[in-house]
Amino acid sequence: MIEKGKISAQQMAIMMYPVIVGTGIISVPAVSAEYAKNDLWISPLWAALIGFVAVYIAFQLHKFYPGQTIMQYTEHIMGRTLGKILGFLYLVFYIQMNGGGIRIYAEFVTGVLLTKTPIIVVISTIVLVCAFAVRGGVEVVARVAQFFFPLYVLSMVVIIVLLFPDLNYKNIFPILADGLIPSMRGAIVPGGWFAEFILVSVLFPYLTNVEKGRKWGMISVFSVMMTFMVTNLLILFVFGETTSRYLYPLFTASRYISIADFLQKLDPVIMAMWVAGSFIKFSVVFYALVICTAQWLNLSNYRPIVFPLGFLTILFSIWGVPSKMVESEYNFIVFPVYSFFVQILIPLLLLSIAFFRRRRPALR
Repeated sequence: MIEKGKISAQQMAIMMYPVIVGTGIISVPAVSAEYAKNDLWISPLWAALIGFVAVYIAFQLHKFYPGQTIMQYTEHIMGRTLGKILGFLYLVFYIQMNGGGIRIYAEFVTGVLLTKTPIIVVISTIVLVCAFAVRGGVEVVARVAQFFFPLYVLSMVVIIVLLFPDLNYKNIFPILADGLIPSMRGAIVPGGWFAEFILVSVLFPYLTNVEKGRKWGMISVFSVMMTFMVTNLLILFVFGETTSRYLYPLFTASRYISIADFLQKLDPVIMAMWVAGSFIKFSVVFYALVICTAQWLNLSNYRPIVFPLGFLTILFSIWGVPSKMVESEYNFIVFPVYSFFVQILIPLLLLSIAFFRRRRPALR
């Protein structure tokens, strides 16, 4: 193994939580509202099904090929040539995914906080910090996630409590006025985010107790689902039918907080939550990219390729996503379909082939 570190199943769950919530909580609710209207709080229920399927597929594949990541058992299942081709597809996908996520993060930071800072500075800074965490190994990434997780959840709770006076609970009605279809359409974009739970297939080999991996993976999916549901309800109660008009509805909602003209302008709280969650997300995806690349190249040490891959990620976040319009089209139109194909359909195909290969001797 090129990675000697070990983490617990609980640490894995904590690491995966910000992978989906980190960037999704800011921008995804507006997209869901565009299709689901006031049923946007139901959309995470449908989207979470993809997350549960992703964890199940990853766990079953790990049972067939214990101690191996998705990059390694892809070659065993598909053969060396096809396995290398599929492996390269995963490497390109994760560079694109991380680069696209970092661009969302950078656009938000430069748009609402560091308005005069060049976007390349924001992108390079977050990638550099993530690179140092990744070089430390899976244990370092897990401990950083453990440190920031309580602060992340606490900030969410504080925002929810302080927004209570501004909530209009009647905005939830009528419920399912047009049936289930609108809420399902609103689940397409967050479903692309939930598919990222297939990343546990890279973390399973480094768990101290793999049998608990499936349980904690499911707990993580459920936690993300509840977070999206609560957040969507909160935004719906504040903005009602106008939710889809806001680019960053949660951030905009936080500006409504004003307690006795003393406690107000909690923008920094949202920013701190956003930066912490994004840092963990990018570090986990970056780590998966580095490990899979090292295994694809048959390297004995992954650390020498951390900074080169970080540089490629920076290039993609700038050149691959040249404008806000391209970013929106990629993240909210292309990525959900792309993500479902790469992170659900292909692993499901791998699991099906592995299953029938295991059953063939028994049938004979």
